[in-house]
Amino acid sequence: MLIVGELINASRKQIADFIKDRNVAEIQKVAKDQWEAGADYIDVNAGIFVGEEAELLRWLVQIVQEVVDAPCSIDSPDPQAIEAALSVHKGIAMINSISLEKERFEKLLPIIAGSDLKVIALCMSDEGMPETTEERVKVADKLINALVQNNIKEENIYVDPLVQPIATNHIFGKEFLNAIDEITKRFPTVHTMCGLSNVSYGLPNRKFLNQTFAVMAIAKGLDGLIINPLDKEMMARIIAAETLIGRDLYCSNYLKAYRDKKFEF
Repeated sequence: MLIVGELINASRKQIADFIKDRNVAEIQKVAKDQWEAGADYIDVNAGIFVGEEAELLRWLVQIVQEVVDAPCSIDSPDPQAIEAALSVHKGIAMINSISLEKERFEKLLPIIAGSDLKVIALCMSDEGMPETTEERVKVADKLINALVQNNIKEENIYVDPLVQPIATNHIFGKEFLNAIDEITKRFPTVHTMCGLSNVSYGLPNRKFLNQTFAVMAIAKGLDGLIINPLDKEMMARIIAAETLIGRDLYCSNYLKAYRDKKFEF
């Protein structure tokens, strides 16, 4: 399971304040805490700072990679901001994200075409947000093929079928899970990824719902999550789910987590 730590996002007030104040120590602490908790990538987002995003993304990448030995997920639809961040990035970054929306696709494609960058590919088109499994798979099929035709390796593509709030339509959870299953079967070398917190929007006890949904999605083949890795219960359930579906040879990861007391919370 590939974990993208989601916490350095300017849409969070505390992080926005840290960025505005250029509070290096606090941002580095958030990055380091996520990395030590198990994040493989550290997401960086400065989207609310209009006119400053490129400069701030570049700065965020630099200060994050000063303290963690991990790549960043560069979270922006702006090609100039992404290029600025990539100019100082160490290792292979992840781009979060491209979609089948014509303007977004054409703007970001020159940056990622022919590269070794990891790419989160949203199942979104100019027709809007897909609701059914069939709609998601149709967009995924077109998007994957378009990326591959531009020399992006299938194993570098992380398809996000887009989670929607179950409180607004009772089918949304099931349709997302079925899309994960279908995409995984059709494209066995492509990865799947999601930020799943939307599923519980508007409902009580959101963390519990998110944790349960993560386990269900892993059972369908999901192999990437954009989450808060400081949520110990979530991380423990991910380890357990991966063991139960056979991704943990000899249960070694599970046993190590048990020895490290990761199931105590």
